[in-house]
Amino acid sequence: MNRDWELFLLPYKQTVDELKVKLRGLRDMYQLKKEHGPIEFVTGRVKPINSIILKSKTRDISIDKLEVDMEDLAGVRIMCPFVEDIHEVVSILKKRNDLTVIYEKDYVTNKKDSGYRSYHLICEYPVQLIDQVKVVLVEIQIRTLAMNFWASIEHSLNYKYQGEFPEEINARLQKAAESAFQLDEEMSTIREEIKEIQKSFRYREK
Repeated sequence: MNRDWELFLLPYKQTVDELKVKLRGLRDMYQLKKEHGPIEFVTGRVKPINSIILKSKTRDISIDKLEVDMEDLAGVRIMCPFVEDIHEVVSILKKRNDLTVIYEKDYVTNKKDSGYRSYHLICEYPVQLIDQVKVVLVEIQIRTLAMNFWASIEHSLNYKYQGEFPEEINARLQKAAESAFQLDEEMSTIREEIKEIQKSFRYREK
């Protein structure tokens, strides 16, 4: 099937762009109100065409069924200061009237065998095009900075090993994942004190 990829991916790019603006605006609202915000920063991307084609082959997804069967064509990632903030962000997103959560994957409570931790929401998002509103799927990942650091390293190594990690590398990754989570747990024990310090700094900046 021939496809105009730029035209096909345009609604997904618009989805990512709009959600980044909205979620960063939400973060800024917390700062203006001098409150602890559960969002540290927000990133997003549209899946590269070569990655789409490769995934369609490995997952046996028909090119003409991408809109339905490939849930991460549009991806947004939210980084949180603390583990507790992840669940707060999930709750906030579920209450929004511009998103419909289809289903969720809690890899924070139930980590993957690799050690991966993150909270995934698969959502429907309406995009206003020239002559219609198009509802597209978007994957929103919510994780801490420590979880994101580990996942970024694991993702990079995956390019080299294509998911088939040597036993030694796999063991080190799992150990690093546990260390990252222990860091998150330790930071949670001083969360209230850190929140007060952050609030104090924000007052001084004004």
